[in-house]
Amino acid sequence: MPGGDAPDTLPGVPRILIAEDDADVRSVVARHLGNAGYEVLETAGGRACLDVLRTTPVDLVIVDIYMPEVDGIAVIAQAHREFAQVPILAISGGGTVPQDRTLEIAQRLGATRTLTKPFDREALLASVRELVGEP
Repeated sequence: MPGGDAPDTLPGVPRILIAEDDADVRSVVARHLGNAGYEVLETAGGRACLDVLRTTPVDLVIVDIYMPEVDGIAVIAQAHREFAQVPILAISGGGTVPQDRTLEIAQRLGATRTLTKPFDREALLASVRELVGEP
């Protein structure tokens, strides 16, 4: 894990970092993950996501593709270079490039799995369980 053990790490509880600029989407995803027993860290953008990754160990990164400043594609590429062992779930609801093409690019750059917005709670949790190695 990057950065070693953080003092507030909950033993045995996967820590998930969410990077999503839409506060409503971020809140819903965080609530679903928290209710499922995961420890959740939230950022509103790509730069903040990379800053957290460099200082705090996480078990999974969930990153939106279209964000201001540093977008999800740049986050995925950088995170994959620096923290190749950390799985990345890329999420996207659209943009100027067709969604399927954007998510394909995300996978080529290092995203482990992708989800198209809108997605339901079960699809999110199934992807998360798979990526953190839970049954």
